[in-house]
Amino acid sequence: MTQTDRLQPANTAIEYLETQIRASLDRGELDNPLIVGIHTGGVWVADALHRALDCRDPLGRLNITFYRDDFNTLGLHPQVSPSDLPFAVEDRDIILVDDVLFTGRTVRAAMNELFDYGRPRRIALAVLYQRNGRELPVCADWIGQELELGDDEQIHVDGPDPMTARIVTSKEAQES
Repeated sequence: MTQTDRLQPANTAIEYLETQIRASLDRGELDNPLIVGIHTGGVWVADALHRALDCRDPLGRLNITFYRDDFNTLGLHPQVSPSDLPFAVEDRDIILVDDVLFTGRTVRAAMNELFDYGRPRRIALAVLYQRNGRELPVCADWIGQELELGDDEQIHVDGPDPMTARIVTSKEAQES
C-alpha cells in the first residue's frame, strides 16, 4: 500500500463532510450559516460545500497571512490577496472550512481575523482531513477523514479542479 492509499479521495471526503453538515442543519444546530474558507485549500473545500449545500449567502474567503503567529519567520509573500467577507458576521453562525487540521494555528489565526469583522454567534469548523500533531486545543466539528501520520509526513491538497490530496514527506513538500 502506498502512502496515498491511506487517504480518501478529496471528493469522497467532501461528500462525507456535506452529509455531516446537512445532518447538523436538519437538527437545527445551525441557523442560516455563512460558509468561510481559509485560503487556499480551505476555499476550494468551502466552495464545493457551498455549492452542495445550496447556500443563499455568498462564500467568504479569509487570507490569514498577517494573522499567523509565524509571520515573522515566513516573511511577506508577494501574492498575498485580501480576505473577502461580503456579508456581516455579527451574530451569525459561521462554518469555517480548511483543508487540513494539523497544529491548530491556522484555525486560531482565522478566528482572530473573523473577530476583527464582528462577533459571530457561533463558529463551527469543517476540515477535509484531520491529522495528529495538535499544538493548540482546536478540534473540528466535522471531519472528512482523520489520519495518523508520521512526524515527517504531511497532507498536500492540490486543486481546485480537480481537487486531489496526497501524503508527502517534509522533504517532498519543500521540493514542490
